[in-house]
Amino acid sequence: MGLLQPEMGLLFWMCLAFGIVLFVLCKWGFPVIVKSLEERRNYIDSSIEAAKEAEEKLKKITETSQALIESAEAQKQQILRDIAKERERIVSEAKEKAELEGARIISEAKRAAEVEREDILREARSQISTIAIAICERLLRGELADKERQKELAGRLLDELENDNTRN
Repeated sequence: MGLLQPEMGLLFWMCLAFGIVLFVLCKWGFPVIVKSLEERRNYIDSSIEAAKEAEEKLKKITETSQALIESAEAQKQQILRDIAKERERIVSEAKEKAELEGARIISEAKRAAEVEREDILREARSQISTIAIAICERLLRGELADKERQKELAGRLLDELENDNTRN
Protein backbone atom coordinates (compact mmCIF):
# COMPACT_ATOMS: atom_id res chain seq x y z
CA MET A 1 0.00 0.00 0.00
CA GLY A 2 2.93 2.21 -0.39
CA LEU A 3 1.70 3.67 -3.62
CA LEU A 4 -1.60 4.73 -2.23
CA GLN A 5 0.08 6.66 0.53
CA PRO A 6 3.13 8.20 -1.10
CA GLU A 7 6.01 9.35 0.96
CA MET A 8 7.90 12.48 0.47
CA GLY A 9 10.96 10.92 -1.17
CA LEU A 10 8.84 8.93 -3.61
CA LEU A 11 6.83 12.02 -4.44
CA PHE A 12 10.07 13.97 -5.11
CA TRP A 13 11.46 11.35 -7.51
CA MET A 14 8.11 11.02 -9.26
CA CYS A 15 7.91 14.79 -9.75
CA LEU A 16 11.52 14.91 -10.90
CA ALA A 17 10.96 12.07 -13.39
CA PHE A 18 7.76 13.74 -14.58
CA GLY A 19 9.54 17.06 -15.00
CA ILE A 20 12.39 15.47 -16.99
CA VAL A 21 9.96 13.59 -19.21
CA LEU A 22 7.90 16.77 -19.61
CA PHE A 23 11.01 18.79 -20.43
CA VAL A 24 12.21 16.22 -23.00
CA LEU A 25 8.75 16.05 -24.52
CA CYS A 26 8.45 19.84 -24.64
CA LYS A 27 11.93 20.28 -26.04
CA TRP A 28 11.99 17.52 -28.68
CA GLY A 29 8.73 15.55 -28.71
CA PHE A 30 5.96 18.15 -28.88
CA PRO A 31 7.55 20.22 -31.67
CA VAL A 32 7.87 17.10 -33.79
CA ILE A 33 4.31 16.04 -32.98
CA VAL A 34 2.96 19.59 -33.56
CA LYS A 35 4.95 19.85 -36.78
CA SER A 36 3.61 16.48 -37.92
CA LEU A 37 0.05 17.51 -37.02
CA GLU A 38 0.53 20.85 -38.81
CA GLU A 39 1.86 19.09 -41.93
CA ARG A 40 -1.07 16.68 -41.80
CA ARG A 41 -3.51 19.58 -41.44
CA ASN A 42 -1.87 21.43 -44.34
CA TYR A 43 -1.96 18.27 -46.46
CA ILE A 44 -5.67 17.76 -45.68
CA ASP A 45 -6.41 21.45 -46.39
CA SER A 46 -4.50 21.32 -49.67
CA SER A 47 -6.28 18.08 -50.58
CA ILE A 48 -9.65 19.68 -49.84
CA GLU A 49 -8.65 22.74 -51.90
CA ALA A 50 -7.44 20.52 -54.74
CA ALA A 51 -10.71 18.58 -54.60
CA LYS A 52 -12.68 21.86 -54.76
CA GLU A 53 -10.56 23.04 -57.70
CA ALA A 54 -11.00 19.67 -59.42
CA GLU A 55 -14.74 19.89 -58.83
CA GLU A 56 -14.80 23.43 -60.29
CA LYS A 57 -12.72 22.32 -63.28
CA LEU A 58 -14.99 19.33 -63.77
CA LYS A 59 -18.02 21.62 -63.59
CA LYS A 60 -16.46 24.00 -66.14
CA ILE A 61 -15.46 21.10 -68.39
CA THR A 62 -18.97 19.67 -68.11
CA GLU A 63 -20.46 23.05 -69.02
CA THR A 64 -18.00 23.45 -71.89
CA SER A 65 -18.65 19.96 -73.17
CA GLN A 66 -22.41 20.54 -72.92
CA ALA A 67 -22.01 23.78 -74.86
CA LEU A 68 -19.89 21.97 -77.46
CA ILE A 69 -22.48 19.20 -77.72
CA GLU A 70 -25.25 21.77 -78.20
CA SER A 71 -23.14 23.64 -80.76
CA ALA A 72 -22.37 20.41 -82.59
CA GLU A 73 -26.06 19.48 -82.56
CA ALA A 74 -26.96 22.92 -83.95
CA GLN A 75 -24.29 22.56 -86.65
CA LYS A 76 -25.57 19.07 -87.46
CA GLN A 77 -29.11 20.41 -87.82
CA GLN A 78 -27.86 23.27 -90.01
CA ILE A 79 -25.87 20.84 -92.17
CA LEU A 80 -28.93 18.60 -92.50
CA ARG A 81 -31.05 21.61 -93.53
CA ASP A 82 -28.39 22.66 -96.05
CA ILE A 83 -28.22 19.11 -97.41
CA ALA A 84 -32.01 19.01 -97.74
CA LYS A 85 -32.00 22.34 -99.60
CA GLU A 86 -29.17 21.15 -101.87
CA ARG A 87 -31.00 17.88 -102.51
CA GLU A 88 -34.17 19.79 -103.44
CA ARG A 89 -32.17 22.08 -105.73
CA ILE A 90 -30.48 19.13 -107.43
CA VAL A 91 -33.79 17.29 -107.84
CA SER A 92 -35.40 20.45 -109.20
CA GLU A 93 -32.54 20.97 -111.67
CA ALA A 94 -32.70 17.33 -112.72
CA LYS A 95 -36.47 17.58 -113.30
CA GLU A 96 -36.00 20.78 -115.26
CA LYS A 97 -33.24 19.23 -117.37
CA ALA A 98 -35.35 16.12 -117.92
CA GLU A 99 -38.32 18.23 -119.00
CA LEU A 100 -36.12 20.26 -121.37
CA GLU A 101 -34.53 17.09 -122.75
CA GLY A 102 -37.96 15.49 -123.14
CA ALA A 103 -39.29 18.57 -124.94
CA ARG A 104 -36.20 18.59 -127.19
CA ILE A 105 -36.60 14.89 -128.00
CA ILE A 106 -40.32 15.37 -128.72
CA SER A 107 -39.53 18.40 -130.89
CA GLU A 108 -36.88 16.46 -132.80
CA ALA A 109 -39.26 13.53 -133.21
CA LYS A 110 -41.97 15.89 -134.54
CA ARG A 111 -39.48 17.45 -136.95
CA ALA A 112 -38.30 14.03 -138.07
CA ALA A 113 -41.91 12.89 -138.50
CA GLU A 114 -42.70 16.05 -140.49
CA VAL A 115 -39.64 15.53 -142.71
CA GLU A 116 -40.60 11.88 -143.16
CA ARG A 117 -44.19 12.88 -143.98
CA GLU A 118 -42.96 15.44 -146.52
CA ASP A 119 -40.63 12.85 -148.06
CA ILE A 120 -43.50 10.37 -148.28
CA LEU A 121 -45.79 13.02 -149.81
CA ARG A 122 -43.08 14.07 -152.25
CA GLU A 123 -42.47 10.46 -153.22
CA ALA A 124 -46.22 9.86 -153.52
CA ARG A 125 -46.63 12.96 -155.68
CA SER A 126 -43.70 11.82 -157.79
CA GLN A 127 -45.22 8.38 -158.19
CA ILE A 128 -48.67 9.86 -158.86
CA SER A 129 -47.25 12.26 -161.45
CA THR A 130 -45.30 9.39 -163.06
CA ILE A 131 -48.46 7.31 -163.18
CA ALA A 132 -50.49 10.28 -164.45
CA ILE A 133 -47.91 10.96 -167.16
CA ALA A 134 -47.93 7.31 -168.15
CA ILE A 135 -51.73 7.30 -168.28
CA CYS A 136 -51.80 10.58 -170.21
CA GLU A 137 -49.18 9.26 -172.58
CA ARG A 138 -51.25 6.16 -173.29
CA LEU A 139 -54.40 8.21 -173.68
CA LEU A 140 -52.70 10.68 -175.98
CA ARG A 141 -51.23 7.91 -178.07
CA GLY A 142 -54.68 6.50 -178.44
CA GLU A 143 -56.18 9.90 -179.29
CA LEU A 144 -53.31 11.08 -181.45
CA ALA A 145 -53.35 8.09 -183.65
CA ASP A 146 -55.61 9.99 -186.05
CA LYS A 147 -54.28 13.24 -187.69
CA GLU A 148 -57.54 15.07 -187.39
CA ARG A 149 -57.74 14.38 -183.69
CA GLN A 150 -54.18 15.65 -183.33
CA LYS A 151 -55.09 18.98 -184.89
CA GLU A 152 -58.23 19.31 -182.79
CA LEU A 153 -56.33 18.54 -179.55
CA ALA A 154 -53.54 20.99 -180.45
CA GLY A 155 -56.10 23.74 -181.10
CA ARG A 156 -57.91 23.09 -177.86
CA LEU A 157 -54.64 23.14 -175.88
CA LEU A 158 -53.61 26.43 -177.52
CA ASP A 159 -56.99 27.96 -176.63
CA GLU A 160 -56.61 26.85 -173.01
CA LEU A 161 -53.09 28.29 -172.85
CA GLU A 162 -54.32 31.61 -174.24
CA ASN A 163 -57.16 31.69 -171.71
CA ASP A 164 -54.72 30.96 -168.88
CA ASN A 165 -52.35 33.72 -170.07
CA THR A 166 -55.16 36.30 -170.35
CA ARG A 167 -56.34 35.53 -166.79
CA ASN A 168 -52.86 36.02 -165.34
